Amino acid sequence: MSRVFTPKVVTANRLIEGDAVWLTEDGTWSPDIAEAELLEDEADADLRLLMAQSQSDLVVGAYMADAVAGPDGPEPTHYREAFRTSGPSNYRHGKQETL
Repeated sequence: MSRVFTPKVVTANRLIEGDAVWLTEDGTWSPDIAEAELLEDEADADLRLLMAQSQSDLVVGAYMADAVAGPDGPEPTHYREAFRTSGPSNYRHGKQETL
């Protein structure tokens, strides 16, 4: 039996800073997962991932991560992705400055 496609977001790390970023509907990268494009069609998701992987001058390690629609935008469904939304954990900078 074939697997059922679950909604995804495309994520990567910004090349210069290393911060986790998510691909938005207009093809830009946001440090806020709530601004990410929630992909519910597997063919569209594959195309968006290929586009993201071609932007090696901006991001590295692009991949699809499971997500669900939340009240303010996509939300991660896995601990790893939830952890990445808060930024680097070695000291307070970037996203963690506001925690």
